Amino acid sequence: MRRTLLGLVVPALVTVPLAVAGSPASGASAPGAPVSGTSCRVFPANSFWHADVRRLPVHPRSAAWLSHMSTDRDLHPDFGPAGGTGPDYGMPVTVVGAGHGRVAVRFGYADESDRVRYPFGSDTRIEGGRSSGGDMHAIVVDRSRCRLFETWATEEHGGRWSAGSGATWSLRSNALRPDGWTSADAAGLPILPGLLRWNEVQKGSVDHAVRFTTDVTSRHHVWPARHDAGSTDSRDVPPMGARFRLRSSYRPTGLGADARVVVAAMKKYGLVLADNGSPWFFQGERNAHWPDRMIADLKRIPARAFVAVDTRPLRASANSSAVR
Repeated sequence: MRRTLLGLVVPALVTVPLAVAGSPASGASAPGAPVSGTSCRVFPANSFWHADVRRLPVHPRSAAWLSHMSTDRDLHPDFGPAGGTGPDYGMPVTVVGAGHGRVAVRFGYADESDRVRYPFGSDTRIEGGRSSGGDMHAIVVDRSRCRLFETWATEEHGGRWSAGSGATWSLRSNALRPDGWTSADAAGLPILPGLLRWNEVQKGSVDHAVRFTTDVTSRHHVWPARHDAGSTDSRDVPPMGARFRLRSSYRPTGLGADARVVVAAMKKYGLVLADNGSPWFFQGERNAHWPDRMIADLKRIPARAFVAVDTRPLRASANSSAVR
């Protein structure tokens, strides 16, 4: 993750109450598979993440955005087996119960972090491992409350926790963070709803958009993103929150059944630009069950088969991810 916020806030131990943005959703549940080990669906059925984008118009700046996105390559699944060279990789998800201990976290970007106690401990899995030095995201779901906690640049030393930034959401609500606030993602969005999860692919249905990255973004963001971390003011460069749809004309010839499930999701729900990183890398959970064949097949999807879509017709409110 490449942050470009100006002026790093001096880290401080933060314990003031969480600021709440937006209003709860109507209580509808997302139709897809719950997070493994929980009964928690990942945001309501009318969330932006679950919106069908097949009939949305192509964005007026689609061609311009794509011209800055290295479309001469194929997509890269940023998860799956490591081919015998190390542990499986991807974004690990930790599930905890009501009695799990909670800790204070010292944040680098304290003024844009949710200042609550996080359910972290010796069981908290960190992306890449605790000494990886990478993005080191931590994603934790409290199954008793269906509440999501996410941090970036997560570290623990002697029982003391720190992170670059942190955020929490109710998985039953469409409330967004305050506009201008980051999260564990540069777009100010939650990471979990954009991850491919093995239990949903295995069941044959992915019902949400997929998180992905590119290397050059603008200093703008579009709903429902709340934050940006780009390197240019040009509107011809993609903003955080931009959504891309796999063309209906793309034929997954020769791809296996698992990969075809993902292709169907990319046509119906698309990809959401959520962070700076390698072009066309898309994310999934860390899970030892990802098939080698599926990962290889997904590497054959060409970036040139995507277009950007105009999501403005979906927006019902500036401060909610609920769609019309």
